[in-house]
Amino acid sequence: MVLPRICPDWQLPARQVTSETVFFNRRRFIRAAVGASVGMSGAIALNSCRRPLDEAAQSEFEKTLGRPLPNAATHPNFNELNGNVTPQDFASRFNNFYEFGGTKDIWEQAQALPTEDWKLTVSGLVNNPQTYDQDDLLKAFPLEERIYRFRCVEAWAMVVPWLGFPMQKLLAAVDPKPEAKFVRFESFFDPSVTPGPSFSFSNLPWPYQEGLRLDEMANELAFFAVGVYGQTLPKQHGAPIRMVVPWKYGFKGAKSIVNIEFVAEQPATYWNTLSPNEYGFEANVNPEVPHPRWSQATERLMGAGNDWEWKKQPTLLYNGYGSYVAQLYS
Repeated sequence: MVLPRICPDWQLPARQVTSETVFFNRRRFIRAAVGASVGMSGAIALNSCRRPLDEAAQSEFEKTLGRPLPNAATHPNFNELNGNVTPQDFASRFNNFYEFGGTKDIWEQAQALPTEDWKLTVSGLVNNPQTYDQDDLLKAFPLEERIYRFRCVEAWAMVVPWLGFPMQKLLAAVDPKPEAKFVRFESFFDPSVTPGPSFSFSNLPWPYQEGLRLDEMANELAFFAVGVYGQTLPKQHGAPIRMVVPWKYGFKGAKSIVNIEFVAEQPATYWNTLSPNEYGFEANVNPEVPHPRWSQATERLMGAGNDWEWKKQPTLLYNGYGSYVAQLYS
């Protein structure tokens, strides 16, 4: 089966995808280009315009999925965006996942994440509360391939493919009540498995929590990822399910989600609780609003050209997705 190649303009073309090498191993880039302090977890997503999976990769994913890959949803009025490729393993061996430590090279530690018998509960102000296991996450909703830009709050950027489904699908399944205005996302946390960072913060607000307004979650760009580069989601990327919100800084993308709760009031979130002057709840990518310790006017695109190259470029408002999300903030 070949996935369709009609491209919405929020889907990036294959030439822009972060290469496997860069995606799984970002360490040298960060040391040379950023040197910033605490970083955020982030995500970028997959695309129906990407080169179709080779037969071996597609067969392996379909074996995991237990059925043929579905046709990706498309929209005839979207066009491609410009960008550059970031190699894959550059980004997948250098990750932020603070439950497993405060360094970038925690991908090995993250393999301790216990994904067997995973349960995702959806509760709160909904008419149809749900509990999903791993099979449900792969089979309950039509899967799509997408490519989104990713912008870390540390001022580096990537382009990476993911496989998953729009958050709109989950909204329709659980049917939020009228009084639901926000959504809280909670990541897996068990002190015996997730030791947290070695550096010292007082009163760390575990478990990791993030939040969106209901209208943000309902936006067509908001996405749940269950796979990346034609594979099921690796543990260091937040298996078995994580958030992808491409117009926001990467720390808004909660990993390894175990609870989704619909609430009436704005929920507390991890980084906003820890340092509200540095990490706002809204956290939209904005070149005109600097981080207290560095500018956000420019970014370094990882893996532009050779695997370990990076290039400096202007930061785009809403990470380039303003035509889809600006109306949310008018």
